[in-house]
Amino acid sequence: MKVLFVSSEATPFALSGGLGEVAGALPQALKANKFDCRVIMPLYGQIPDNLRKKMKFLTSFEVNVAWRNQYCGIFKATANGVTYYFVDNEYYFKREGLYGHYDDAERFSYFSRAVLDAIAHIDFKPDIIHCHDWQTALVPFYYSVFYANQSGYENIKTIYTIHNIQYQGVFGREILNELIGVSPDKYSLIEYDGIVNFAKSAIECANKVTTVSPTYANEILDAWYSHGLDPILYQRSWKLCGILNGIDTTSYNPETDPDIFYKYSLQKKAGKARNKKALQEHFGFEVNKNIPIICIVSRLVSHKGLDLVKAVIDELLYNTEVRVIVLGSGDTEYEEFFKGVAERHPDKFRLALGFIPELSRKLYAGCDMLLMPSKSEPCGLSQLIALRYGTIPIVRETGGLKDTITDCGDTEGNGFTFKTYNAHDMLWAINRAIDLYYNHNPAWKKLVSRAMECDHSWNSSAREYIDMYTDLLNQ
Repeated sequence: MKVLFVSSEATPFALSGGLGEVAGALPQALKANKFDCRVIMPLYGQIPDNLRKKMKFLTSFEVNVAWRNQYCGIFKATANGVTYYFVDNEYYFKREGLYGHYDDAERFSYFSRAVLDAIAHIDFKPDIIHCHDWQTALVPFYYSVFYANQSGYENIKTIYTIHNIQYQGVFGREILNELIGVSPDKYSLIEYDGIVNFAKSAIECANKVTTVSPTYANEILDAWYSHGLDPILYQRSWKLCGILNGIDTTSYNPETDPDIFYKYSLQKKAGKARNKKALQEHFGFEVNKNIPIICIVSRLVSHKGLDLVKAVIDELLYNTEVRVIVLGSGDTEYEEFFKGVAERHPDKFRLALGFIPELSRKLYAGCDMLLMPSKSEPCGLSQLIALRYGTIPIVRETGGLKDTITDCGDTEGNGFTFKTYNAHDMLWAINRAIDLYYNHNPAWKKLVSRAMECDHSWNSSAREYIDMYTDLLNQ
């Protein structure tokens, strides 16, 4: 079976978050199960030179973007045993940052057409094209409208995976003629509530729609979670399913991770205490092994539950002997708020602004707890990485957090959970974690061991994808 992953980012070439990690790790797991899975993505200008030097130019052609044609070059490289193809157009992709440009609608409509055109020019005709998030959502739409009946494109199945339904690729109707270039009788596939919605077109046209956790697949049928797409998802619920994300346990391994201060393992956990001491020194905290450290590693945006944190963090820091470190960047509202917290609590709180993968690993290794109070969380990778490093998650029961973290109140859980979107319910879960840390040391140590024993590798999830691919081709 041949599977082509279409993603706007993939590690190790370009990464802005969980999407890139999934698009880099899942194909490796599929390859390990004897599937020929390859990845196609944009050739961004920010891809490091050492990786660009390994790329081989294959071919070039022109891509139709409504009324005009644009150059497209195709490069090829191999990383971690997986073949990658790169769509080259410097006008669209040689820029600072992956997203957030004024012409993103044009950039990714071009990319979607280029992906499909490339199939005629490379030595790989996929049985399945697996697309990820709104930046690739036009691939199922364009395949259905333009390519399905072309010679060389017959019988290809398309899958669309929603990594976060909040981001849908919503644009004005003027791009229907300017960029999309389809006849009016096809507008209903891509229009929604009077505007153009890329994600809606994929939900309409893909053979299968997936999300990154079973709970999230059910949640997005509810208006509270769907960001307006629940009616169309409900109509197409027969093609919807959820498969839980995993993590790359080779990369995220405290026994070998080059980015943490000291190596350690489940069998030899002494190194975790040494990481905590080094982390306290790094951030200028008092060195004290008995004071718990809680970290937040997150984009600083509303759906991550930061309103709950805003409501009670001063109460927590004034009343509790605890240290808190926040790593991330995002909305100005939250960045400025946490700057204020740092000023009010200079001995207890630190803020590190930015997307800093090396520092995040030091936090996973050196902290005692990870806080994820998300309003919605399709899957979440941070809690899975935290478990791997023996850092105990405190999470709200939503999406993939509910599927992966069980409250340790039953003595067999791997973290602390709360249900309602309420700041003091979150604070109660935090205080339970702190109490266990301070007053029940043997139970805490057992909890850390249970966390590190959890297996969230891609192996089991890859098998679920393989079953889905097989069923889809047999239909």
